[in-house]
Amino acid sequence: MRIVILGGGVVGVTTAYQLQRDGHEVVVLDRCAEVAAETSWGNAGMVAPGHSFVWSSPAAPMTLLKSLFLRDQALRFRFSADPHLYAWSLRFLAQCTADRARRNTLLKHRLAAYSQSVLHEVLGRETIVYDRSDRGILYVHRSAQALERGIAQMRLLESDGQVVRVLDRTGLAALDPVLGAAPGVVGAIHCPTDETGDPALFTRALAGLVAARGGEIATRTTITGIETDGRAVTGIRTGGGRVTGDAYVLALGSYSPILARRIGIRLPIYPIKGYALTIPIGGHAHPPAIASVDEHHLVAISRFGDRLRVTATAAFSGYDVSHKPSDFTFMTDVVRNLYPDGADYARAQMWAGLRPMTPTNLPLFGRARYRNLYLNTGHGHIGWTMSHGSARITADLIAGRRPALPMDGLLATRAGHAP
Repeated sequence: MRIVILGGGVVGVTTAYQLQRDGHEVVVLDRCAEVAAETSWGNAGMVAPGHSFVWSSPAAPMTLLKSLFLRDQALRFRFSADPHLYAWSLRFLAQCTADRARRNTLLKHRLAAYSQSVLHEVLGRETIVYDRSDRGILYVHRSAQALERGIAQMRLLESDGQVVRVLDRTGLAALDPVLGAAPGVVGAIHCPTDETGDPALFTRALAGLVAARGGEIATRTTITGIETDGRAVTGIRTGGGRVTGDAYVLALGSYSPILARRIGIRLPIYPIKGYALTIPIGGHAHPPAIASVDEHHLVAISRFGDRLRVTATAAFSGYDVSHKPSDFTFMTDVVRNLYPDGADYARAQMWAGLRPMTPTNLPLFGRARYRNLYLNTGHGHIGWTMSHGSARITADLIAGRRPALPMDGLLATRAGHAP
């Protein structure tokens, strides 16, 4: 078939790659000058099944309430005039029970682990350079009590196959001497099978392979509408003309619900703004040796070759991606505290982008309302982690094959609606 993929982020491009491997003709549409120029550009770059815990947990309501009154909270909720925020928030709060958080976390972890296995299959076939590190990720704690809570929480993922190692300061210093000596750090949980790499570099290299093998990567192409005959999608309207195919994949991340609403599909996706710094290491002698997440401050730090990527914050601010220097003060202070001679902090590049969050923190797959329109969207804050498995699942569903991963809780439930 000829399949049109709406969206050129890591989810859209990995989907194009998997569909092309199945023998389909693929067309990727993206409004930016190159693929992976929005959410896929500025994330933490962590392929992290060990970080699969859902945000919709019993602790989330109080965290959001605190954010109304306290500054420098990792989650920042603000009232707005957007009715979609409140509809989404009610569905999010409904997922914040212990039972649902456990179920959703296990589903998310299984998808993340499956996706990592698909990534490794791709790397076994293709030569892609993207500043990869396979030393694992450290989940760092700043008190003995917090470390014990983290260990207890991690048992859920460990029961699902996640490899977990608990480190005191001595064990931490063996992996990263600077982090092991950092003030306030008491220990960490090491997930040695987690990994990191620059998702934008990966996505652009993969898009190049798709194009070299006959696929079309149509950048600078703004989607203006979807045409249907009531039963099927018949074409995509763009600023450059009409694009048609036999099947279509909606992979527009945070912008998916805007386009979907125009054809009667309601997707429970809301944009959550995250902030990122990309910092040259320069001549600094003591950069991070391994990726980490400061679990107290929820600041993630990855090293991409001669750069650091630091990410933090989840702000409920609609489709606003503006930012100012003060938005990055807290995360800069955290990384400086951990790595005082780690990078050239004065030359940090600031960025903000949107994470496409669902109330369950699980992406959406399958057909919605139209027989030839497939969903692959709503991957939240670990889209890079889940992208490869999601692409393989989407290719399997289009082919009529049973995906390798059970799809209970992941498929769109009925025409025009998603879970």
